[in-house]
Amino acid sequence: MSELRFVRLGFGEDAVDYRAAWDRQREVHAARFADEIEDTCLLLEHPPVYTAGRRTAESERPLDGTPVVDVDRGGKITWHGPGQLVGYPIMKLPRPVDVVAHVRRLEEALIRTAAEFGVETTRIEGRSGVWVLGDPVEQRPSLGGLSLDFDPRLNDEEFDPRLNGPEYAPSNAGQRREDRKLAAIGIRVAKGVTMHGFALNVNPDNAWFDRIIPCGIRDAGVTSLTNELGRDVTVREALPVVEKHLREVLEHAELKPRAVEPATPGPRAVEPASA
Repeated sequence: MSELRFVRLGFGEDAVDYRAAWDRQREVHAARFADEIEDTCLLLEHPPVYTAGRRTAESERPLDGTPVVDVDRGGKITWHGPGQLVGYPIMKLPRPVDVVAHVRRLEEALIRTAAEFGVETTRIEGRSGVWVLGDPVEQRPSLGGLSLDFDPRLNDEEFDPRLNGPEYAPSNAGQRREDRKLAAIGIRVAKGVTMHGFALNVNPDNAWFDRIIPCGIRDAGVTSLTNELGRDVTVREALPVVEKHLREVLEHAELKPRAVEPATPGPRAVEPASA
């Protein structure tokens, strides 16, 4: 695989508006498709913004009407903002495209990043992203005085964690010792070239996530490197570590087209003969 080029677009006071970054992604995507540039990863912070992937339900959006940018990536609703390192790897993949393998490579780079900071993370089957595992259910504190066997987030279809206080807030998942997401991933592949990417929570105000159902997941929450380590970690501190591990994983990946199994012919329907 060719060398991965990193472009640092803007951080802190120079954080990049989401729509402006989306336009930049499209420009880079077109250039990569035309082989005018090599694989490129845009790295940046955004001002506070909610973005919703194609599968987002209305019941997962902010209740107060806060604007949400609807985007063409996979996944559901999330938040971007200060203290979160966002990366958009724009890469040409072999056909037929293996989207899952690309997501797994991004997860691996972020798992290695977290490990370098001393945070143990993992994948959770059926849920993309990078996670800090919680305690076994029987060892977790009760929610609102209720046994977790009767957690209303799972058993009551009308229960809405956005309305039920801090004991159900995604930002407090660490206090509840639940699974909590450290990095979210949502991508799109168009013409064999990837767009969108990952968001690593370094030291954001995670209370922003309490106004939505992050990634549509009701029974887990969010965390950050700062929350897990008990010390402040800055985006500037995380930036070179993320670049190093993205380079290690993505540049040395042995990209192979996804194996396509030949279709097994089934019984053919026989059309009745015409009179």
